[in-house]
Amino acid sequence: MKKIEVVKKAGAEKQKEEGVRDWPVWSCGVSQFPWSYEEREVCYFLEGEVVVTPDGGEGVAIGAGDLVTFPEGMKCKWEVKKPVRKHYKFG
Repeated sequence: MKKIEVVKKAGAEKQKEEGVRDWPVWSCGVSQFPWSYEEREVCYFLEGEVVVTPDGGEGVAIGAGDLVTFPEGMKCKWEVKKPVRKHYKFG
């Protein structure tokens, strides 16, 4: 099964290395929705709190300061517990 990779509280050096500040920003209010990843996504959470549960897997808690990689082909459910703002990059 494809796994969600989380770097908790990614520091300024890691953010700079990834070029996070140059990525677009996405935001979402409290909600639940299914999602599938057509390609790999790397994102850095500026605000919020979510639990992302891959189909057939365990939920992964993600919050502000986390650098997250979602694998290509993964299908999941997002549960946004606190409004989210994140930088993101596909590919």
